[in-house]
Amino acid sequence: QAEMEESGGGSVQPGDSLRLACTYPMVNYLGWFRQAPGMEREFVAAMNWRGDRKYYGDSVKGRFTISRDSANKNTLYLRMNSLKPEDTAVYYCAASESPTVPFSVSGYRYWGQGTQVTVSS
Repeated sequence: QAEMEESGGGSVQPGDSLRLACTYPMVNYLGWFRQAPGMEREFVAAMNWRGDRKYYGDSVKGRFTISRDSANKNTLYLRMNSLKPEDTAVYYCAASESPTVPFSVSGYRYWGQGTQVTVSS
């Protein structure tokens, strides 16, 4: 069972930035999802193992960036800029063995435990 451990969540004000980090196993695709209270888990971003293909949800496009540590190759990041109150959620990293990019929860086999991000003035 692959383990994924997240870090970097917290409470910030609107317009601030945060960077989430997550350790991951060797897979085809890595992703980030988020879940707000009473809502379904939502796709945020994904990238392939080589890092040359990246995908973003419409609500975060242009503000969030997914990347991984090319030196260690085992740390996944989500850089979040211009944060808004509607970005408040528990954020999860995920890993998939699918040969094509998965945008749904069911496409990912491995999950982190989640880290809370709260954006409030």
